[in-house]
Amino acid sequence: LMKLEDPLTSRVVNGVDAKPHSWPWQISLQYERDGEWRHSCGGSLIAANWVMTAAHCINTKFSYRVFVGKHNLVEEEAGSKAILPEKIIVHEKCIWKVILFNDIALIKLSEPVTLSDQVQLGCIPAPGTLLTNLYPCYITGWGRVYTGGPIADKLQQALMPVADHATCSQSDWWGIAVRTSMVCAGGDGIVAGCNGDSGGPLNCKNAEGFWEIHGIASFVSGFGCNYEKKPTVFTRVSAFNITISYTIIANPKLC
Repeated sequence: LMKLEDPLTSRVVNGVDAKPHSWPWQISLQYERDGEWRHSCGGSLIAANWVMTAAHCINTKFSYRVFVGKHNLVEEEAGSKAILPEKIIVHEKCIWKVILFNDIALIKLSEPVTLSDQVQLGCIPAPGTLLTNLYPCYITGWGRVYTGGPIADKLQQALMPVADHATCSQSDWWGIAVRTSMVCAGGDGIVAGCNGDSGGPLNCKNAEGFWEIHGIASFVSGFGCNYEKKPTVFTRVSAFNITISYTIIANPKLC
């Protein structure tokens, strides 16, 4: 387990530049098009050779790589490294019926990463862990800085309190679209995840002061990324501990 200093600042929509490498498990999932690598989604390093991301980030038509230790996507950075996948495992029951279910994928890297100040493993919460309403968490990613806008060069972060299931499932929020295997955060119409943040973590500090990855960014409202009462919806990691453990059976110790 690793206890980090709190980030210095509380793009993600209406986020701020993160302190470089203050979220050292954050990865950039990139795909190749016309000989050029492009950021598509976020993800989290959860074992030396395994990354967790969203199932909907994976398109079998593309080749992917995982970039660890990144802060600025458009600059060469010492300590960062691009690693090709050995295999990509998408949840077999990931389905899209208006909304996404079981939106989780695990990527086995072709080589283990070397841990450093810039590259660390993220921890997952205990099975079944639920967060209380307004629990303070941070979303991080290089996604669009506003609906339809450009992606961020530097990793963005934003404080995004949890909206518990009772709140998020209200009829004027997400209603029956949000399931208990999901976790919502935000909903104030100001801070939100956006395209390019998918697959990235919802980072929440536990009672012992350690950061845990409670969510995998999954979907936002079709009306816009930061639409009031339509918080960003994440796959709830603590609902998939068994899936993760069985997949990474050769690496049972995740943190």
